[in-house]
Amino acid sequence: MQMKFPASFMKTNKFQIWVVSELYYPEETSTGYFLTKIAEGLTENFPVSALCSQPTYSGRGRRAPVDERFNGVNIHRCWSSVLNKDFFPARIINILTISLSIFISSFRQFKRHDLVFVVTNPPLLPFTVLAASTLRKARCCLIVHDVYPEVLAATKVLKPNSLFIGAIGWLTCQLYQRMAAIVVLGRDMAAVVQKKLNFLGPPVEIIPNWGDGDFVKPRDRNTHPLLEKLGISGKFVVQFSGNIGRTHGIEQILECAEQLRAFPLIHFLFIGFGGKKGWLTQQLSRRSFPNVTLMDYRPRAELPLSLTACDIGIISFVKGMVGVSVPSRMYNVMAAGKPIIAVAEAESELACVVREEGIGWVVPPGDIDALKAAIIEAQRDPVRLDQMGQRARKAAETKYSFERVISAYKELVGRILEKGD
Repeated sequence: MQMKFPASFMKTNKFQIWVVSELYYPEETSTGYFLTKIAEGLTENFPVSALCSQPTYSGRGRRAPVDERFNGVNIHRCWSSVLNKDFFPARIINILTISLSIFISSFRQFKRHDLVFVVTNPPLLPFTVLAASTLRKARCCLIVHDVYPEVLAATKVLKPNSLFIGAIGWLTCQLYQRMAAIVVLGRDMAAVVQKKLNFLGPPVEIIPNWGDGDFVKPRDRNTHPLLEKLGISGKFVVQFSGNIGRTHGIEQILECAEQLRAFPLIHFLFIGFGGKKGWLTQQLSRRSFPNVTLMDYRPRAELPLSLTACDIGIISFVKGMVGVSVPSRMYNVMAAGKPIIAVAEAESELACVVREEGIGWVVPPGDIDALKAAIIEAQRDPVRLDQMGQRARKAAETKYSFERVISAYKELVGRILEKGD
């Protein structure tokens, strides 16, 4: 595409795009991976730099260079604490140090006419980056991965009607109004954000995440090495893979597994880590679940193997997550050619995609009987399941590809630059 630049940029010739995130390469968790790839994709048309912290998630314990050029992006890693994020007080300390350190670095490095993309996590980060952008007269765009304070209420971190929720909601509205543009991952999220803005303020762009279709591909599950290693190659495998976090309805899946003991061919496979993994591990050790296997987090390099080690994928949310979060794992499950059981409210982006593409079942959060029925129906109709898997793969290749997503980001940058200051 041909980009148009404002006259002010042509005079200064110092325009730069900044991608700001706690997580960035070499982090492999979803936020770090997606922000890294977005930055690298934009280098085809623009000069791009990244501001981030030292690895704190999957790469925790690894010391990366403070300054590094990788795949066309100039990376600057700010100092911060790298305490264990699963211990809540330690996570708060990390958030404070990361946000403050990135603010100082942003203020030093941002320039007039620069365009800054910042993600919503950790929740203090976009406020500090917006402050630095405003002071340095750079334009700031928000990439919304989670909507605050709704996610805090849905996960019961804060009470829905508390003063903290009200204060955070007001601050979030102020944040949104001061952005040059807001990127959201789904239609339900766009509706929530636009309501917060009272349908005024900056443009809200829907740009989803994507599936790695060139990397994650369907494979024959009948000769699958991981299923054979686990001793479940002859089972009908329902897989939950990825972050086992507070927003995910793990309890409903485990209760379903409890009630499906009478179906010995149905087996549940959990792969991942997160805030609820400790609870899940404890439950599996206390109670006998011969139909459940739990595996540790697998590095991204193993996704082609791990995501195809099942007959159907399951993505489960707690109630109240409509418009609050869109699961990036959905697109790689589709790339793997697997149907999806979406435990989600009907208006959610996840449920909409599953219905529109005809690639699975939608089950309300908390409805154990509906979840059981969906799994049994899937297990008993392999022909329909195969057709769903083929449609899932096709959608990942056409609608949810990296090429399509990065093109949308480039077009957004072009529109912002055309507006000038």
